[in-house]
Amino acid sequence: MNSSGSLFLSKTLNRASLIPYVRTGDPRSSTGNRPSKTLNRAFLIPVHVLTKRIIPCLDLKDGRVVKGCHFIDLRDAGDPVALAQRYNEQGADEVVFLDITASRENRGIILELIRRAADQLFLPLTVGGGIRSLEDIQQILRAGADKVSINTSAVNDPPLINRSATRFGTQCIVVAMDVRRRLDALSGKTPVLLPGGEVCWYEVVTYGGSRPTGTDAMKWAGEAEERGAGEILLTSMETDGTKAGFDIPITRAISEAVGIPVIASGGVGTLGHFHEGFTEGKADACLAASVFHYGEFTIRQVKEYLAARGVPVRL
Repeated sequence: MNSSGSLFLSKTLNRASLIPYVRTGDPRSSTGNRPSKTLNRAFLIPVHVLTKRIIPCLDLKDGRVVKGCHFIDLRDAGDPVALAQRYNEQGADEVVFLDITASRENRGIILELIRRAADQLFLPLTVGGGIRSLEDIQQILRAGADKVSINTSAVNDPPLINRSATRFGTQCIVVAMDVRRRLDALSGKTPVLLPGGEVCWYEVVTYGGSRPTGTDAMKWAGEAEERGAGEILLTSMETDGTKAGFDIPITRAISEAVGIPVIASGGVGTLGHFHEGFTEGKADACLAASVFHYGEFTIRQVKEYLAARGVPVRL
């Protein structure tokens, strides 16, 4: 394992609470299918498994944290390093830096910002935005990030996922997906059932949600996994910035379809939304921004709320 992967695993294991059981056996050994996330209680042995994660996301523009609705009407939310340090002290499981305008405006990552944050944090740091090549990834990891998130560049060049996973390890590669609900042109798309019985499909959008691709989000999630993605960061344009809760239908559909962790993103406004993301959306982690940036909740409050309702979290 490379040094970046070792550091990530060390940080994660050192800071994570553990639950004691998981299914035995290798589901791939006889069927070739991806492993199920559902535990089969008939085949349990004591092992250590990571708990559900709470991840604050810092959307960056010009070196500052910003927040808006649907990636527009952006407002300044503070210094990224200061905010990251606050979340570190509150017990965040990870921190994500996303330069939300880098792809659209053809700007690269500010490596010095990553170095500053990495020097002050002892938890996994994921960085995304404007990543287009193996060289970009190498620079980011060397600057102190533990993982990189690729979005637009992965859609434009899917083999980038393969090359990245081969060179740096799947544990370093997060494929971010921005998706939008579509009620038309259902032919050939994967149907997703909405509350109330309506059927739709979800389209992958790129460049900060501004450009439709025609790509089926369900199929893209499966392809990303097959190509070597270690995680999926899923953001729905339907709910991002609205504080109306996660987009549960697509979160659950992708979480149940793939065998890698899915991070739910976009729409948190209440403590209950985190609980829904885990219990109804089947997510492995929940990501939020404005509720943390503006002090509506602390990470500790979120975790205590979840723990009281039976969701395994690190306290």
